[in-house]
Formats: sequence, C-alpha cells, structure tokens
Amino acid sequence: MNRRDFLRNTALISGGTMIAPSLFSREVFGSKTSKKDKITILHTNDTHSNIEPFPENHARYPGQGGVSRRFEMIEQIRNEEENVLLLDAGDIFQGTPYFNMFEGVLEMKLMTQLGYDAATMGNHDFDGGMDGFKSAKEYADFPFLCSNYDFANTELDGLTEPYTIFEKGRYKVGVFGVGVELDGLVPDNKYGETKYIDPVETATDCASKLKEEGCDLIICLSHLGYTYDDETRMSDINLARKTKDIHLIIGGHTHTFLEKPVEETNADGKTVLINQVGWAGINLGRIDFHFEKSTFEKDELILVQ
Repeated sequence: MNRRDFLRNTALISGGTMIAPSLFSREVFGSKTSKKDKITILHTNDTHSNIEPFPENHARYPGQGGVSRRFEMIEQIRNEEENVLLLDAGDIFQGTPYFNMFEGVLEMKLMTQLGYDAATMGNHDFDGGMDGFKSAKEYADFPFLCSNYDFANTELDGLTEPYTIFEKGRYKVGVFGVGVELDGLVPDNKYGETKYIDPVETATDCASKLKEEGCDLIICLSHLGYTYDDETRMSDINLARKTKDIHLIIGGHTHTFLEKPVEETNADGKTVLINQVGWAGINLGRIDFHFEKSTFEKDELILVQ
C-alpha cells in the first residue's frame, strides 16, 4: 500500500446456495483488525447473459450460477461487512437468449438491482453495436470505466469514465478499467471510430493519478485476458509486470478459473494481486484487504454443491 500495510484475505464463492464452507485459516500474529479497517472486494467477469442457473443435468456445471443466488450471497456479505465494493470486468452481454431478446437491458437492470459499483467493457459488450450498448446503459445505475478506449466521435463519447474513486469509511479506493484490442476481434461496424490506446500507458497514468488523489487501494478492472501462449501478447500478467502503483487486477476475457489470487511483481518490485473467476456467474470472487498493520490473514474457499 502507499501509506498503510495490509494483508489479504481471499475467497472464491461458487454461484449457488451457500452451505457451510470448507475453511482453512492461519493466524499470523494475533487477532484480526476491525471491520472498519477492512475493504471487501466482490467481483465477477464474463457473466455472458447467464441469468438463470445451469440446468441440473448440465455436464460441467449442474445447477450452478444464477443471478438470484449471487444476489443472496452479496447481500449476506454486505450484512456482515461494513466496506464492500462490487465490481465487474466485462463481457456482460452475449451467451443466452436473454441477450437476443432484451438486447442487454435485462443484464443492466439486474446488475443495478444487485448494487454493482462499477464495471468495465468487454469485447462482447459491443455485440449490439454502440447504439445498442448506449440504449442498454441507460438502465445501469453504475459507471463504466474505460481508460484505453477513446470514444470521441462515437455514440459513447462522454458516457464512460477512465476511473473513479470510492470512499469507504476512512479509506479511498480508486478503480479504473482497461480493455482488449478490438481490431480483429470485433466487427468494425460495432465499434466505429473507437481508438485503442496502449493499456500499459493508460494504466500507468490512471494509477499515478489515483495515487496522487490519496487512494489507499488501487484496482484495475481488466478485460485483457489473464495470460497467453504468446508471452508478448498484452495480458494481466504483463500489465502487472510493466506498471506500478496497482494493488489488484480483476481480470476477464480468458474465462480463467483461479482458486485464489495470483501474486505478480510490478515494475517497482512490489506485489500485485491478479484474480479472475471463470465465467457465466458460476463464481463470485472475494478479496478482503486489511489495513492499519493487520495481524491476521485467512485463506478461505467456499465450495457450493
């Protein structure tokens, strides 16, 4: 952290009816910090219009997922914790008939009801064209953070922000978003004159500004993808290594299931956490940051049948 030491509490919550957790914890020095000195980050990525749970006879994810179950989990955590942020790393659209029928409006309405604080755009969020995203976004009561898409001369000009700052208790949390290169991935007519800016450049700039604003925790919502066989391709791993001042990268695009956040070393030799929770709303990610020289660390995995 820029001003305070912290320890991380990480959890992966599978989307379904919550049951008693399989819990492993380790005490480091003593008792844990108070709720006032903890920020709880909840996150999703690549939900792809999966509104209902998978059917019970599904080959890979029987009965898992579903927005109503996610809502129950989120509300339970909000009732237990004082400082909670709910974030999404993109690809909200496309994947079920709900998107074809409601063109993204249902997804935005449900995310608003779940109380999302911010999201970034994924490549599939352009599937309805820029006018389609603009129409659906009218039902989103939360900001879309896109620092490396220049939407000047497009219908989305002025409708997204590069970053935002949340005040949670005595702490400030800065959040910004970066997206994947659209050229060759999305049809030209879907993103119009949108200009793609180097994500390392914009991430460095956003993180620096958020640090100057006194943010205690700086989070990047990324739709770059976790990593690729071609190690030179821009990814969350490369972004972490080439930037500084970012504490957490919440990723998307590659549908990567991580049981707990991965630690990478940034350009200053400091640790960056990277997390991604698969796709389709099967999992809800949770990371707790303890401030003020926390004396407790816990790793928690909640398995849902």
